[in-house]
Amino acid sequence: MSLSALLTATPSPGAAGSLDEAAERAGNAAGWVEENWSTWLNTGLRIILIAAIAIVLRYLIRRALTNLIDRMNRSAQAVEGTALGGLLVNAERRRQRSEAIGSVLRSVTSFLILGTAALMILGAFQINLAPLLASAGVAGVALGFGARNLVTDFLSGVFMILEDQYGVGDTVDAGVASGEVIEVGLRVTKLRGDNGEIWYVRNGEVKRIGNLSQGWSTAGVDVTVRPTEDLDLVRKTIAEAGETMTKEEPWSERLWGPVEILGLDAVLLDSMTVRVTAKTMPGKSLGVERELRWRIKQALDAAGIRMIGPLPLQTDGESTADPTAAMAAPSAYASATSPQSLAATPIPPPNLSK
Repeated sequence: MSLSALLTATPSPGAAGSLDEAAERAGNAAGWVEENWSTWLNTGLRIILIAAIAIVLRYLIRRALTNLIDRMNRSAQAVEGTALGGLLVNAERRRQRSEAIGSVLRSVTSFLILGTAALMILGAFQINLAPLLASAGVAGVALGFGARNLVTDFLSGVFMILEDQYGVGDTVDAGVASGEVIEVGLRVTKLRGDNGEIWYVRNGEVKRIGNLSQGWSTAGVDVTVRPTEDLDLVRKTIAEAGETMTKEEPWSERLWGPVEILGLDAVLLDSMTVRVTAKTMPGKSLGVERELRWRIKQALDAAGIRMIGPLPLQTDGESTADPTAAMAAPSAYASATSPQSLAATPIPPPNLSK
């Protein structure tokens, strides 16, 4: 072998130093990995365990809420059509209310569970959460001030649904609008007015609610007759008309009590008013009032009792004509001393005999 080949095969001092440094670095990396692999494994297992527990817990809670809402809907459908179901809200209203409540509860549950899991995962990476939480708090305050109307509408809608202040099919007076509720949302409630118009009412703008469809309603009728009529006969006639109405369909279902005659509500020189009331199904008072007026009018006519209106009572005979109706208004020229008569009088000629 030649000398040049031997020199070439012999490693130089510089190459030997590079190999030693690479070997040392590889050894240090292997030692660092050997020292920290348990920490990595522990952190990875912790993250996987946190994510698995959060997903399973979220699934179980959402499933429990869904089953609870389905059970509520089935119980509402079981009593629908019975005597008890007539006193409760209808199945569609209970279904929409339960679905809205379930949606809110599921969203809140998912936010809390997943948010807590995310913070725990960041904590497993040894990340300082204090600045992150402080920044999130400042951003939440800024967002709350910027979208306070939206937050107000949402919170008002949640409490309206939870408290069951009104539901689909109810007739309500919301102050800013009134009508029949056709949709209840977390931010906006839709009402259909008397003329068919649809009102979109923000829940945050509703300061008071008058629900005309909960519990029961009262139908009130004022019967005005002449003051010379026999009160006992008037009471008997109205009572018979009301009793007949309570025994006929569909008024026997809409009337939740007997027709009551409260007595004289007003006594005047030319009329007296008898107050009649009846307890009805919610939202059915107007129809009951119209039918009750119809029947009372027919009964009074059959009994010979005359009803009067707000106009003064007219006599049965023909009214005599006013003798002064065809006379003209007095003229200013009829008086000789009036300024108009003096101005129209000609000036007499001068007396020339003097």
